[in-house]
Amino acid sequence: MKKIITLSIALLAFTFSNAQETAKITKSIKKTAAVTTPKVQGAGMVFDTETIDYGTIAHNAEPNRKFEFTNNGNKPLIITNTQGSCGCTVPTTPKEPIAPGARGVIGVRYATDRIGAFTKTVTVSSNAEGMPSKVLTIKGTVLPDPTK
Repeated sequence: MKKIITLSIALLAFTFSNAQETAKITKSIKKTAAVTTPKVQGAGMVFDTETIDYGTIAHNAEPNRKFEFTNNGNKPLIITNTQGSCGCTVPTTPKEPIAPGARGVIGVRYATDRIGAFTKTVTVSSNAEGMPSKVLTIKGTVLPDPTK
């Protein structure tokens, strides 16, 4: 019985120790990722992700998603235009300039009443240095309406 209790305590201690190490590694990775964002002269635009996967969603599901980005430059970023690849993809454009180091959002709304798989793009035009336009992607599959 004494061996079982000792073994249980050792296993529990190992588990907690391993969990703490995993948390430290995760924090370290997040810090490293934040630091490695390259700075640019002029306005810059770095997206958290350039593809949004809606996944498999229900007919008429929540259509809104957002692309978040950071101005990694030293001048204000001005989004001059956002254009969906078709009428079923409607983006929203920030109206105010995004200050250096600040974050911004480009919203996108897909018409989830259209059944089937989709892959659409949103083209973002801006004054970003070396990247006057950026193409973002949304994709997913809309299931048929089960009531029909």
